[in-house]
Amino acid sequence: MSDETITLYEAIGGDPTVKALTRRFYELMDTLPEAAHCRAVHPPDLTGSEEKFYEYLTGYLGGPPIYMQKRGHPMLRRRHFVAEIGPVERDEWLLCFRRALDETVEHPKLREIIWPPIEKLAFHMQNKE
Repeated sequence: MSDETITLYEAIGGDPTVKALTRRFYELMDTLPEAAHCRAVHPPDLTGSEEKFYEYLTGYLGGPPIYMQKRGHPMLRRRHFVAEIGPVERDEWLLCFRRALDETVEHPKLREIIWPPIEKLAFHMQNKE
């Protein structure tokens, strides 16, 4: 029996899974009619958003701290203050993330571990009623 602890990043399959999750998340946001409000607070080209979210999630899940190395402390709430994020935008973001998570992370237990802090983060990002 091994005493080694593995990170969520490793448990879900590392870089290919984080890439697939972020790619699917933005595909859903870009195409789902029920995510239109969330999509509207993002730039027309989602490439930069996807790259930053991929970098952030990589470190967040226990992989290499790419985001911090390239951009410094995430300060997510401050960086998102330019976007009006109300309950509708928050819930649409969560819908896209939940679906992308369900489609890209195979193990239900791992999805259960990842979901609550992500949900809490989304509520923290809300900056209007």
